[in-house]
Amino acid sequence: MTVVRSIVLFVLAAVAEIGGAWLIWQGVREHRGALWIGAGIVALGAYGFVATLQPEANFGRILAAYGGVFVAGSLAWGMVVDGYRPDRFDVIGAAICLLGVAVIMYAPRAVS
Repeated sequence: MTVVRSIVLFVLAAVAEIGGAWLIWQGVREHRGALWIGAGIVALGAYGFVATLQPEANFGRILAAYGGVFVAGSLAWGMVVDGYRPDRFDVIGAAICLLGVAVIMYAPRAVS
């Protein structure tokens, strides 16, 4: 159950961070205005809290692993929201990142 909770939290963090950045991008680069920018700022703030809910206690480990989730999530967001078509190297790179997440977060460790 702990691994499932951790994965769900990583997905929520990715939606908040990537979505927040996308909203700000839309507000500034696509001239959609201050409401979009404000919503992006709120979403990015929410992302900051989600990581604190991870069952793992080591901030560095969580943030390092989240980096891989961010990479894969960014490509997925681009596909779903912006119609981006990743090439095979994007997919391979994202898979490598997710493998890194699994090793960093979920590899069995000896209790010290």
